[in-house]
Amino acid sequence: MSELHRKYGRRNNRKYKNIIINHIQNNLKEYIISSIIFFIGILLGIVFVNNLNDVQTSEIQTYITNSINTLKENNVKEISVLKESLSSNIFLAVSLWLMGSTIIGLLVVYLIVCFKGFCFGYTLSSIIYVLGTNKGILFFISTMFLKNIIVIPCTIALAVSGMNVYKSVMQDRRKENIKLEIIRHTFFSIFILILLVLSSFIEAYISQNILDYCIKYI
Repeated sequence: MSELHRKYGRRNNRKYKNIIINHIQNNLKEYIISSIIFFIGILLGIVFVNNLNDVQTSEIQTYITNSINTLKENNVKEISVLKESLSSNIFLAVSLWLMGSTIIGLLVVYLIVCFKGFCFGYTLSSIIYVLGTNKGILFFISTMFLKNIIVIPCTIALAVSGMNVYKSVMQDRRKENIKLEIIRHTFFSIFILILLVLSSFIEAYISQNILDYCIKYI
């Protein structure tokens, strides 16, 4: 019976893997465009940090230092991290779904992806600037790495879904087609939202525990 379950599990894994591969192959151009926009955002974030004045860099140093001291004192509760992360991820998913469901919202979708890249680049660059390369990378891995493995691909995938709505509506403006594309976009967005919620739990209950162990070395 267990062997049957394993075969069934392997078959399902191959099925889901093929679905994901086919989806990416069929939308490769859109994924490349979204990835480039995200990468541009990262570069802008890094450039922004490198061009801050003394007052701004001092504020960043104070903020990060205080945050680390709070973590060392174990004053950060998992439930607080979870609530903040859920709020951020739900807002992200809803914004990309809403803007992707409207033709005029495609530019906003691009801006959201670029802004997420900017935040990633800004945060990583600030951490390394304040803590140095070794401690900065350790802090990044223990706090941001696991969640961003999910959040970044989900952000890009939602942007691609919105781009597909725009492309399909431009090709066929019938109400039936528009309705069908929005329904597809909505179901895809719900699936991505589930993954984002999962990333919030990972951030709160896995990354936080890793950080509790690593914080003494920072």
